[in-house]
Order: sequence, then C-alpha cells, then structure tokens
Amino acid sequence: MELKIVSSEIIKPSSPTPQHLRTHKLSVLDQVAGDSLFPVILFYPQACSNDTTKTSDHLKKSLSETLSKYHPFAGRFKDAFSIDCDDSGAVFVEACVAGEMSEILKQPKNDLLEELMPYKLNEKPSVPVNLAAKVTYFGCGGMALCVCFSHVIADITTAANFIKSWVAISRGFSTSNDIPDTFFDCSTVFPPQDFSSFSRNAFADNHSQSAEIITKRFTFDGVKLADLKEKIRKESSSGYQPTRVEAVSAVILGGIMSAEKEGEKFNHTNLVPSVSVNLRNRTNPPLPELSIGNIIQAAITKLPIEKRINYSKLTEQLHGSIRSIDDEYLKKFHAVGEFMNNMQNALIALFDPNNRGFTISSWCRRPLYEADFGWGKPIWVSTAMKHKDVAVLLDSNDGKGIEALVALPKKEMDKFEQDPGILAYASVDTSII
Repeated sequence: MELKIVSSEIIKPSSPTPQHLRTHKLSVLDQVAGDSLFPVILFYPQACSNDTTKTSDHLKKSLSETLSKYHPFAGRFKDAFSIDCDDSGAVFVEACVAGEMSEILKQPKNDLLEELMPYKLNEKPSVPVNLAAKVTYFGCGGMALCVCFSHVIADITTAANFIKSWVAISRGFSTSNDIPDTFFDCSTVFPPQDFSSFSRNAFADNHSQSAEIITKRFTFDGVKLADLKEKIRKESSSGYQPTRVEAVSAVILGGIMSAEKEGEKFNHTNLVPSVSVNLRNRTNPPLPELSIGNIIQAAITKLPIEKRINYSKLTEQLHGSIRSIDDEYLKKFHAVGEFMNNMQNALIALFDPNNRGFTISSWCRRPLYEADFGWGKPIWVSTAMKHKDVAVLLDSNDGKGIEALVALPKKEMDKFEQDPGILAYASVDTSII
C-alpha cells in the first residue's frame, strides 16, 4: 500500500483553557500506565466525495472545538504529577492512497493498519503530544480515521467518550458548551505516588517489543460465541453463565496454555492473566463516566497450566478476580502507605520465572460503531499493536461477536492457532467485507 502524506499540522483548541483548569493532576493509575499512544482506527466506506479538503476542514474545526473541553489532550506533561493544559494542541495528519480500502478490509494485517497511524508503533513522536489523528483517503471514496491517545491520560472509556464528543460537535448535535467544562479529579481518589527512582515504563517491561512478535485477529462470531457460553454454563458446577468477554478470554487462555505445553522450553507452571477493569462504577460513589484518565486496574489471578483445559473453571476464576475489585478492595489497595507494597506484590507475581503473564483488555460495549461524523457509521473499528502477550477484545461490526487481537512470539502463535478451542470457536484474519 503506497501512502502519501498530504499535510501535517497542529490543531489548537478553539478557545483557551480557563486559568483554574490549567493544571491536570495525574492519579497513580495514570502514573503507572505505559508511556505510549494507543490507536483507535475507524473505517468509513463512503466518507467523502472528491472534495477531501472540505472533509478535512470539517474534521479539524470540530476537533478544535472538542479539544477546548478535553483540555489535557491539547496540553503537555509538566512533570511526573501533572499536565500543563497550555493549549499547545494535537497533531492532525492528512494522507491519501490511490488504491481501494477493500485491499485492507479483505484481509487486515497489523502492518497495514500501522500505516494508517500518525506514528509508527513504538515510535516516539517528535512533538510530545497527548493526542494525534490521521485521516487517510482512498481512491474508492472510503476513509480511515485513526485517533491515537496517550495511555497516561486515557483508557478506552476516555477515548470512546472523546470520539463521541467529537462526533456530536461535528454533526451539530451539540456544541462545546454542552460538554462539561470540568472533569472529576481522579487524583483525589487514587493519589499520585513518587516514582522518581524508576521510569513509568518500568511497569511495561512485560510487554517489551520484539520483531518476533506476531499480531493476529481471531473472530468469534455471534452464533459460535452463544454456543460456547452455553457449553460453559452446562459444564459449570454452579451453572454460572459467563459474559461474552469471559468466554472468549477462557478460550484464549486455554490456547496459551496449550502453546506453553507444546513449546520447546516449557518453563512456566502457572499462567497469570491480568485483566483490565474499568473502575468508574466500582467505587462508592461511582466516578463520573466522563472522568479523564487511565482509570483501570488489573484483576490478577494465578491459573495452573494443566493438560486438560476446563473453560468453566477458567471463566469462574476470571469472574471471581474481576468481581473482587470493588470499593472496599480499592480503598485497601490505595490506602496511604500501602500502594507501593501492593503494586510490588502484583509485579512479583507477573515476573516470577515460574509464571507466564498475559494481559487482556476489553474494548467491548463502547459506542465506537456509533461514530457517525455525517457520512455513516464505520464499517469496522480496530486497533494495531505489537505488545508481547496481550489480547485486545473488540465488538465485531454486527455487535454480536467479538474480535480478539492477540500478540504472541511467532513460534508460539503457530501453536496457538492450532489449539482445539481456537479452531472450534474462532476464525483467523477473516475478511471484513
């Protein structure tokens, strides 16, 4: 795919940040997030006529208005504890491709998706922005919009809220005046810590980058997923009905266990999944939905790597670890003087040589497929990544199934694809159209 960059510019907020909102305080959850940008990529089959300039101008104008309310995304890091919302702006890149968008959608590959990003995966932007967008126009009239968010101040809920606000302003359904001018200060609930002795990226070592990492997309369609959930329910001694995410996670973890057992160097005795949990509705009182930040915490459990994979057992263990993260747990974990010890214990579990860590992040049930800027809803929403031992789960475009992006070492991916559970319930890198 031959892509040509047409322009690149800085988009500043349409109005200055009020003085009392100039400093955005980071919570400890923001501090321990990986210092990287994560992409949300939306594909529109008929987004524009021949007048791509008009489309880009419309996007830039509405982005400018949106940034005037999401102040941290137009700011810059001041120190390890805060962002200066100085209205420096966000990056907006325009590109074009002579070919058709169907070339990507027929068999999406991670390296092709990476081309649609304003920056390459693992690339450090020359300008230290907190948000960057890239619109790519195809010869067929289709368009891909990639929005990259700093993980330090955004989780997928924050990202989805930003895109939702951008869409509403773009369509004229609301103005920047309709968006709250202040966002809840999560640093009061999750106080920041002094991590001066090591970098923020110390928490991301388990996701180290490597040229040997392969990312593939596994689609669990709605029918097979319903069958899987029913099978798990029947096998469960308690009759527990798993969620879609829990069921898919169990199959993925089962596949990891199978790949581990067949590996040349089978050194791990336990699989330790780390499942990202949205904390907004787990505190008492709940945090506002529009809260900005990386407001997630990992639910960690230790699973013995066994020869016989029991999905019902896996889902119940996952469910138990997720359910345990409630207001009482969070208050104890983040109590004064306790956070560092608790974090250290969690890291010890993940990096124990007997344990194999694996991260699962669910983007399901976010309104990303509702992002209609005026030319229809996206035909597909995805992301790109090269993090080792990670799975990102997204809704399929019909809303019934789940697409799982899984990143593994190449040799292990070959074994993972042949796992009986993966073969039974998932399809690999299938066409979107």
